[in-house]
Amino acid sequence: MSDLQLSLSEYLSAVQEVIKLAFDDAVWVKAEIRNLNIKGGHYYIELAEKESSSDKVIASCKATIWKFSSAKIVGKFERESGIEFGRDLNVLIKIKARFDPQYGFSVNIEEIDSSYTLGDIAKRYQQIVQQLDAENLLHKNKLLPPPFDIQQVLVIAPEQAAGLGDFKKDADDLQQAAVCSFVYHNATFQGNTAAQSIMATLGQGLRQWAADYASPPDLIVIIRGGGAVNDLAYLNDFDLAALLCKRTVPIWVGIGHEKDRTILDEIANRSFDTPSKVIAGIRHHIALRVQEVLEFRQNIQLLSKHQIAAYQNQNDQLLKMIETISKNQIANTHAQLLHIKDQTHHYAQQNLKLSQHQIEALMRETLLQNPQHVLAKGYAIVRQQGHTVSAAQQLSPESPSIQIELQDGIVDADIRLIQPNKGSSS
Repeated sequence: MSDLQLSLSEYLSAVQEVIKLAFDDAVWVKAEIRNLNIKGGHYYIELAEKESSSDKVIASCKATIWKFSSAKIVGKFERESGIEFGRDLNVLIKIKARFDPQYGFSVNIEEIDSSYTLGDIAKRYQQIVQQLDAENLLHKNKLLPPPFDIQQVLVIAPEQAAGLGDFKKDADDLQQAAVCSFVYHNATFQGNTAAQSIMATLGQGLRQWAADYASPPDLIVIIRGGGAVNDLAYLNDFDLAALLCKRTVPIWVGIGHEKDRTILDEIANRSFDTPSKVIAGIRHHIALRVQEVLEFRQNIQLLSKHQIAAYQNQNDQLLKMIETISKNQIANTHAQLLHIKDQTHHYAQQNLKLSQHQIEALMRETLLQNPQHVLAKGYAIVRQQGHTVSAAQQLSPESPSIQIELQDGIVDADIRLIQPNKGSSS
């Protein structure tokens, strides 16, 4: 056999026969759809298997769903799962090996198990939920209080999406009425880059917001219009969910599906079925606040009137009390003044009588001290050089002449001797 020489076609034909004999029965295989092209009704697929830890491709091959069976196989899968058959799906497929000397090795897909794909999506979804819960992130944004008023909103949405148009229809009315303003940023919401695109767009939008505005937005809105159900799987990303959970601004989402939920619905402050319901929620929130303000205003006016009436009544009572107290105080003061007046008059009369008695006594004493009266009692008045002398010490020996006045005349005398009284100082 070592000397046997075959042409390439002969060798590959032999390989074809071996594969046909060895793998004649169809087998169920798990794989990921890495790429998909549809030409002429035929599905040309690239299958792959990756390492769970590194996403490194460890096996790959080509697969085909032929036109005559594609409607049955793919149609059944999409009806049962509600998912559009496409890239990045993990599938359980029934395949039969095929080798062609001209086109190489491939497999033909004969059946797709829709329950496996649904289970895989649900499993990944639940793993993300559990990881967010373990890191205390799952309910972080949901527990933020709703904004008191919504005046400025940051919107993340796919460019030219139908849901965005529905959202803007009402949003433009609010903005034109100067009730609320909206700033829009576009991101990709499907494909492998969806999560990274949304994260990058949100970061860029918040940085631009910080440069343009002094305060953060009242609300972050993430919306997406209708589309294939399997497109939702691109939004079930842990890093995206964790980033949104950590925002300190409430996040409202409207992904565009009433029955199916994404991880964004789990972590959002509020979740709506469609973008139209998101803007309706914003409009309702604003209207509710306006109604509350009107009610508060009415209550304030009513309470103010009651309070003013109460204060007016209290003021009237206080004025009457002040008037009564003032009248009583004036009457008491008047009575006190009359009493003081009577006392003053009485004291004045007493002082006048006392002063009159004192004057009379002084007059009597003055009359008694009259020199004529004193001289009549035997006393005399001594003068020297015209000055009255009341003590011997006052006499001047240089002028020995003195006058002595008696009751009936004046005697001129000369001093011969001055003899002091006993007990007096000389």
